[in-house]
Amino acid sequence: MAAGTPKQPRKILRAERRNAAGPAPQKRGGKKPVRKQKSTGKIRRALWSMLMFPFRIAWGFSWRIGLIIAIILGLSIYYITTTLPDAMELVDGRSKGSVTMLDGNGDVFAWRGDQFGGLVTTNSVSPYLKNAVIATEDKRFYRHFGISPRGVASAIRINMREGRGPFSGNGGSTITQQTAKLLCLGVPFDSEVWDSEREYEEDCRRTTIWRKVKEAVYALAMEAKFTKDEILTIYLNRAFLGAGSRGVEAASQRYFGLSAKDVDGAQSAMLAGLLKAPSRYAPTRNLERAQGRAQVVVGLMEAQGYLTKGEADFARAKPATLSPAARAQTGGFFADWVMQSGPEYFTRNTTEDVIIRTTLNPRIQRATEKAIDKVFLEKVSKSSRAEVGVVVMAPDGAVLAMVGGREKDITGAFNRATQAKRQTGSIFKPFVFAAGLEMGWSPNDVIKDEPVTYRQRGSAPWKPKNFTKNFKGNVTLTRALMESINIPAVKLSEAVGRDNVRKLAADFGINNELAKGPAVALGVSESTVLEMTGAYAGILNGGVAVIPYGLEELRFQGDSEPLAGKSGGLGERVIRQSSAEQLTYMMNLVIEKGTGKRARIPGFEAAGKTGTTQAAKDAWFIGFTSDYVIGVWLGYDDNTPLKGTTGSGLPAEIWKQVMLGVSNGKAPAPLPMIKPAPKQPAKPATSGTGRAGGGSKPAKPQPAQPKPEQPKPSSTEEAIVDLLKGILQGG
Repeated sequence: MAAGTPKQPRKILRAERRNAAGPAPQKRGGKKPVRKQKSTGKIRRALWSMLMFPFRIAWGFSWRIGLIIAIILGLSIYYITTTLPDAMELVDGRSKGSVTMLDGNGDVFAWRGDQFGGLVTTNSVSPYLKNAVIATEDKRFYRHFGISPRGVASAIRINMREGRGPFSGNGGSTITQQTAKLLCLGVPFDSEVWDSEREYEEDCRRTTIWRKVKEAVYALAMEAKFTKDEILTIYLNRAFLGAGSRGVEAASQRYFGLSAKDVDGAQSAMLAGLLKAPSRYAPTRNLERAQGRAQVVVGLMEAQGYLTKGEADFARAKPATLSPAARAQTGGFFADWVMQSGPEYFTRNTTEDVIIRTTLNPRIQRATEKAIDKVFLEKVSKSSRAEVGVVVMAPDGAVLAMVGGREKDITGAFNRATQAKRQTGSIFKPFVFAAGLEMGWSPNDVIKDEPVTYRQRGSAPWKPKNFTKNFKGNVTLTRALMESINIPAVKLSEAVGRDNVRKLAADFGINNELAKGPAVALGVSESTVLEMTGAYAGILNGGVAVIPYGLEELRFQGDSEPLAGKSGGLGERVIRQSSAEQLTYMMNLVIEKGTGKRARIPGFEAAGKTGTTQAAKDAWFIGFTSDYVIGVWLGYDDNTPLKGTTGSGLPAEIWKQVMLGVSNGKAPAPLPMIKPAPKQPAKPATSGTGRAGGGSKPAKPQPAQPKPEQPKPSSTEEAIVDLLKGILQGG
């Protein structure tokens, strides 16, 4: 550029002008300043942080608590798995054993205690039964991990809808949880904590929220320890299925007489149906109800593909029924008696499984029950509450049948044949006359039936009366027994000595305390039907006492050698055979011509005695043929007097019908009896009033020893005895 030339001004850049002029004025309606945007974002972030703060705290607290719970749960499951024994050790959890009773034919007729039929596994049990249990109890068993939240939620919804509490009714428990409950969550029975095993089991079945939690934990531990098949095996063997059956094998044998390996679809459905409510659906209690429940199970099996339509239709058309043994339900009172009278540690308190072979005759038992039902149906008002007790016995004391009441299908019911102690009335009289015959009296000897008074120190005078309210004068011993006249029986008892009468009765097996006063002759003491029937069997046996028994043989299940043999039978001789046979003759006339005529069976030679107690509170008839001894009692449990009934009425009728039934109408062999020859001249009759010791009475020879026939007295001895009797009889 030339010198002196003026400088051209530098062009100012746009950026420089913008910087020099400062910030451009903000247009109205434009964007907010940047500074304000930053301030608003901070506020939003602060508000959001404040809003989320509780959730962050909750989340931080929750995951830590959850972690702690998970650790505790894991440790609990691990600990439980270490305490669980091998699965096969858990299949039988009974603390007591069972008793299986066989009748005289060797067939099972009764079970007592919790039965365990033997181990079955998921591989050995019938596939029908395995599938029925899964379909009914837990259709997702092989797919869940021990608990089913879906199942629990569904159960709670059903319970709430039906107005129950959330955990009342349906529990939604899986088979694993039910097995945990059956194991009582691993808590064993302790007699110091629970009074009985039943109380222990009720406690194990209690449902609370806390218990459901523990049950779930235990179930998870079982799933970790065992396979699904092992869990199902434990369940199948421990589940209670009614009628004392523990496990499907025992139930299958109990109801169907089959192994659980052999049951078909209908039978499997019935067994699986019992799991819901074993006592309610037990087929021995209500077969129709059990069959109805089984139909529901069949539907579930069909819906889940375990049964084809044809199989399901067949199961519906041919529902399961009981085996003959289960259907019969005979001998309940007999079985209860065997349990009570047998060795305690092998019966009611056994810890082992025991087999008892008994004397029960099922044909005779059924005939006895049928005869009783027939008489009550035809002769007794439907509204009557009168009860009955009957015992049928063989001559050696073997009890062949027993009925302890009109309601025969209840286990553990009050047994009026063995437990009811009732006044015996005139059925005691044969033992008074037996004492007289043993002391030298004859059936043709005479006693005067007349008013008599007995005075005892400390007691008011006692004047025995006859049932007919009149007096017959001189009567033979045979007639006195035949017509059941009271006063001659009392006078004879006083003559031979009350102590001798009591001892003789006790030797024949009447072990209850007998009255001390003169009224002992009229049966004011108490006894049972079983005891009195056994005492009469001693008369049939020619004066040899018998001990009634029902147990023939006892052994452990699986053993062939018996632990014990029969518990009774023939005992000691009490009176001479000739005395017994004379007494049998006298008792035969009771049926042929006397008070027991209603028991007479044409063509049957039988002997017996009627009995009616004061105010007709008890009515008895006991009698025998050469084959059977049968005792019958009739009365009210609360001692209400019977109306229009004595021992010669309904009891004699029941005896007759029972005897016809058990004998199948076949006449028995003749009775062993001696008809006495009449003596000449006839002896004068006894008379007079009694005192504390017995009043006027004939001199009595020394009691004969309980041995075979004694030598016949010489004519001199007979003359002396007759003379002494004549002096004291006061004719």
